[in-house]
Amino acid sequence: MEAHLNQEQSSSTDAELQTKLLPDNHRGDHVRKGGLRTMPFIIVNVTFEGIASYGLMMNMIFYLIQVYHMEAVTASTVYYIWSALFHGLSVFGGFIADAYLGRFRVISIGSFVGFLGMSFLWMTTMVPQLTPSASSCQEASTRCSPPTLTQLGFLFASLGLISIGTGCIRPCSLAFGADQLKHHNNQRLIDSYFNWYFASFAFSAIIASTVVVYIQDHFGWQIGFVVPVFVIFCAALVFVLGSPLYVKVKVNESPFSGFGQVLINAFRNRKIHLLPAKCYNHSNDMDRLEPTDNLRFLNKACVVRDASIGSSSPNSCSDPTVEKVESLKSLIQIIPIWSSGILVYTIILQSFPILQAEKMNRNIVSWFQIPAASFNLFMRLTVTIWIPFYDRILVPFLAKFTHEPHGINPKTRMGVGLIFLIMAMVVSAIVETVRRDLANSNPSVDMSAMWLVPQYALLGLTEAFSGIGQLEFYYSELPKSMSSFAMAAFMVSSAIASLIASLLANIVDSVTGQGGNVSWLSSDINYGHGDYYYWLICFLCLLNFFYYLICCRVHRSFSSESRLSHVVDEEVSGSNEDKL
Repeated sequence: MEAHLNQEQSSSTDAELQTKLLPDNHRGDHVRKGGLRTMPFIIVNVTFEGIASYGLMMNMIFYLIQVYHMEAVTASTVYYIWSALFHGLSVFGGFIADAYLGRFRVISIGSFVGFLGMSFLWMTTMVPQLTPSASSCQEASTRCSPPTLTQLGFLFASLGLISIGTGCIRPCSLAFGADQLKHHNNQRLIDSYFNWYFASFAFSAIIASTVVVYIQDHFGWQIGFVVPVFVIFCAALVFVLGSPLYVKVKVNESPFSGFGQVLINAFRNRKIHLLPAKCYNHSNDMDRLEPTDNLRFLNKACVVRDASIGSSSPNSCSDPTVEKVESLKSLIQIIPIWSSGILVYTIILQSFPILQAEKMNRNIVSWFQIPAASFNLFMRLTVTIWIPFYDRILVPFLAKFTHEPHGINPKTRMGVGLIFLIMAMVVSAIVETVRRDLANSNPSVDMSAMWLVPQYALLGLTEAFSGIGQLEFYYSELPKSMSSFAMAAFMVSSAIASLIASLLANIVDSVTGQGGNVSWLSSDINYGHGDYYYWLICFLCLLNFFYYLICCRVHRSFSSESRLSHVVDEEVSGSNEDKL
């Protein structure tokens, strides 16, 4: 019984600590605005933006090769850099939203910039002067003319605008939707919103990889690229139409401003010995919050040197506040767990399964064959099917035993996702071993590509558990003034994963191909050893899982110190009030 009360006290303390980092204007009376009626506008905006963006990404490498006459290596490099920029600029969007313009304005601007970038890209299919001449490729004896600097500049500008638009929409839309639900004081409702938000991404990827790709393959680039333009226009229009209903949180001060000053002041005051009676600088527009004991050396940044003057002195105004120090601590504390999630998307972005599918029997019936690149659809379908089942059936069932509104807490959910990732790599290695042996022993018989479905399904479960778990974890750990940065952190891991995926493949190819040996990742996978490559990744996943467990243990110790410090401060404060 006592342990249960302590657990309730700890959870209430965590909630109170997060609430004290929440700006006052965020706690206003928003009863007349927001709520579930705003969700269709936000989810439609996110889904349509995903359909437009993913619809362009799916076939972009073929567009670069066929229209811009790039070599496969060059086109892959351009694609990976664009993919990294596509996800990495979410940091820029989240920073601008949380620091200066607010989420509504940034999403609106991002929708317009994305529409502009996709329109420019569509123009490259309509204006012959914007692409290399196709007539130079008609003669076999001559090489296709390369693109000019002007043509490349226009192409890269359009891709850059698309990346900026996505970087503004995606990190802000998650937090903006949560803003509409906060006045309900229903954490279960917000958790459900996270699940459906993630499902909308999976749904948009399904539509993009089927409908949009089909249009591009069968009707050409001109019609295939105008579809994303129309879809992103609808996304912007629907979002703006919901403007009168939205709760629009105003930005008072950048949550990121002063982080550098915190580190500088902590270094300058490094010789100060912290005592319980130390006077700390507090923000005037927030509830009083005492510094926690985790990362205690940073507390020296907000010490007021002349305690007799108090926190209202001119000298203390230039010093970082306790709230700013605690915000920086929250950001630092999520970095280890955040880093453990990069490998998940490094593996999801690998293109080797497409090469496997190309060598296998992809016929469902005699007259229909699944495109090799479309097998990714099974992963998205798994996510789309699993999330409603988890949200509506499994979470209420698990909550009865765990007393968690999430069903299981976010860190456990991420850990389950990493276990599914290891299982996916084991299955992938076994399937590739059987496929390769069969291809070399009996070339006339092709193994059915449907044997790839289990590994894609396991990768879908990995993304459903690990991806949503990351979003919930970031959102719960960071101060509410940094909510947009939660989605940005998630997308930055995808950006880094894009670069690591390319780097890992190149390293394995160069190392295993030395001395005239056949590379594991040979273009002819029947002579390579993709199974060895999968076992290598499986080993890396196992190491990453143990690394994740260590990160969780470190984070738990930080959280315990934070709660203990906060409880002690409350007891001391209560004792002083009793004496008065």
